[in-house]
Amino acid sequence: MKKILGIFGLLVIICLVTTAAEPQFVSPFNVENLIRWTALFGIISIGVAFVIITGGIDLSIGSVIGLTGSLLPLLLAVEYAASGDRVTVEEVAPRERTVVVSPADFGLIPGDRLEFRSGGRSRRLTVAGIEPEDGRLVLKVRENPSFLNTGDQPTVSYLNHMSVPLAFGVVMLISAGIGVTHGLLITKLRLQPFVVTLCGLLFYRGLARVVTGDNVQGFGTGFEGLKYLAQGRPFSIPVPFLRWISDGNWSRYQWNWQQGRYAVDAQESLIALPLLEWIAIPMPVVILTVIAVAAGVFLNFTIYGRYLLALGRNEQAARYSGINTDRMVILAYVICSLLAGLAGVLFALDLNSVQPSGHGNFYELYAIAAAVLGGCSLRGGEGSILGVVIGAAVMRVLYNSINLMDIPTQMEFAIIGLVILAGVMVDELVKRYAARRRAKKSAVAEAAAA
Repeated sequence: MKKILGIFGLLVIICLVTTAAEPQFVSPFNVENLIRWTALFGIISIGVAFVIITGGIDLSIGSVIGLTGSLLPLLLAVEYAASGDRVTVEEVAPRERTVVVSPADFGLIPGDRLEFRSGGRSRRLTVAGIEPEDGRLVLKVRENPSFLNTGDQPTVSYLNHMSVPLAFGVVMLISAGIGVTHGLLITKLRLQPFVVTLCGLLFYRGLARVVTGDNVQGFGTGFEGLKYLAQGRPFSIPVPFLRWISDGNWSRYQWNWQQGRYAVDAQESLIALPLLEWIAIPMPVVILTVIAVAAGVFLNFTIYGRYLLALGRNEQAARYSGINTDRMVILAYVICSLLAGLAGVLFALDLNSVQPSGHGNFYELYAIAAAVLGGCSLRGGEGSILGVVIGAAVMRVLYNSINLMDIPTQMEFAIIGLVILAGVMVDELVKRYAARRRAKKSAVAEAAAA
């Protein structure tokens, strides 16, 4: 609990200092963006916390994020399959980007294409919307259809893709398989977790680039329901004084930052700011909350959670007490990879496009730093889910502060490195202090007994 209170105090201090230096830190847009990215990094931080609790480490998280984030759009939109089906163009409205075709029984869906060849040149129109009308189809297209004429007969190319549940299930199954592989290599072949996951970091990144041809993958304008997982805002909460600080220079009236004075309306009256500002809660925050509660219950109130903690404290003693330590290690790595896979999907949906060579790079640093700051000992056997979430918030607030306060972005990784080093140093000093206190108490007890 002391560690949690300490890291929470650090979070509050960073927020206050940043707000004092740059009031725009608490602007509604920045707050919403900050909590969304905190939630995304919190998910992978919880995953790596389970591994660290067992005394292991996972350096492949960023590459797993890159692999799963690249695979999902690839599976959802595999390729276009040309067909012999032809439609007849009846009307063309270039300004409205509308094409009326017949017949209406081709089963067109958004994403399909109309392809037209003329004079050795191929032109394509991508279907964006469809409305049946008296045995015809009124198609909204993304490109300008001015090259089409009434009576033309373009062919139809159908977009082949997996269903969303199937593609999502395949990606999560691959993530679970990665975790099982890591666990088996560590427990059965007795390889070091550092070596196994370092090789995974290289292999999964290379695999993502090979599978996608190193091309950018994206979701386009479709899959709105799936994008809701990362971009949705299920509800909002009122927060007082935010606009007073961010837009009013700590005043209830709007401050003109360019002119350095309060803003006035046409009647030369001060523009009052609202007391309450509604902050939309992003969907990733809801997902993180569910995962954090489930992880906290599992770790603190189930026998398997106690097994994980016992394994981290002393693996040999845990094995002698009848705990299947190999199974628990595999479980920890599966949880870590599953959460990394889920985060990879959410990051990709949030950005709407993925560059396989860079998506998720160095994200393992943020996750490990958040876990260490949150109270997870790199020796194993200790960890708090609440502390890990707060640690993830500290890392994102630090990153946000660097950007807002015009600190060179090159300092980002230097600061992260210092934070990890400080966390390890504090953990070591606390361990030594606790050991000395136990030894002193034991010596006093023995002297009293004598």
